[in-house]
Amino acid sequence: MASDAPVGVFDSGVGGLSVLREIRQLLPAESLLYVADSGHVPYGEKSPDYIRARSLAISEFLLGQGAKALVLACNTATAAAVAELRGRYPQLPIIGMEPAVKPAAAATRSGVVGVLATTGTLKSAKFAALLDRFAGNVRVITRPCPGLVERIEAGELNGAGTRELLRSWVEPLLAEGCDTLILGCTHYPFIKPLLRELVPASVSLIDTGAAVARRLRQLLAERDLLAVGGEGKLRFWSTGRPEEMAAVLPRLWGEALPVEALLA
Repeated sequence: MASDAPVGVFDSGVGGLSVLREIRQLLPAESLLYVADSGHVPYGEKSPDYIRARSLAISEFLLGQGAKALVLACNTATAAAVAELRGRYPQLPIIGMEPAVKPAAAATRSGVVGVLATTGTLKSAKFAALLDRFAGNVRVITRPCPGLVERIEAGELNGAGTRELLRSWVEPLLAEGCDTLILGCTHYPFIKPLLRELVPASVSLIDTGAAVARRLRQLLAERDLLAVGGEGKLRFWSTGRPEEMAAVLPRLWGEALPVEALLA
C-alpha cells in the first residue's frame, strides 16, 4: 500500500465529520474519503446484525476506492462491527470509537460521570466491558438520546427543540452530582456550544475524536504509511440524499464541498 493512498472514514451520517475534522487537523497531508450512511441513519436503534452488514458494505466500498486504513467514526458501528472487520482484514489499520470512560473516570472530582449516547452503544457488550475495566469506584449514569442524531443530521444544532431535548437529559445528571459528561456519539460534539450553555463551566465535556486521530497517526507511522507534503484531497459520499448533506456541510465542516451519491 502506498503512503499517498487515502484513509477511509464512515459513520451512520454526518456525525463522523467531528472525527474527520480532528484527523484533518492532525494529519493535513492525508487524503480522506468520507461516507455518510445517511440512507440508514440512525444506527443507534437498529440491530447489531443490521449495523454490521452496513459497516461491511461501506468498508468494502472504501477499500475499493484504495483506502489504506479505515476509521469507524461511530461508536455504535464500532461496537457491532470492528471485531469482524479486523478479522477479515488483519493487515489493515482499523480504528474504532468507544465512549471515553477511562479519561472521564480520571477527570471526575465528584465521582459521578454522565454518558450521553445512543441506545445501541449503551446496550453493547463493548460498553459494558469499558465500565468493568475503567469505571472502578466511579458512578456512571447513562442517558440514551433518541432523536438527537436526527436533529444534528438536519443541522438543528441550537434550536429550541434541540435545547429542550438536551435539557431534559442533562438536568437529571446534574442533579445527581455529575461533573463530567461523556459525549458517546460522534454527532454530539457538534452541539457542544449548546451544551456549554446548559451545564456549569465546571462540568467537563469529553469526546474521543482527537484520540482517534492520534491513534490513526500512530498506526500509519508504524507501517510507514504516513502521507507527506502538501494538503490531502477530500471526497464525500452519502447513501441518503447528497444535497441534504451538502446543505449542512458549511455548518459542520466549515465550507461547502460536493457530495457524491452512493448506492450501497
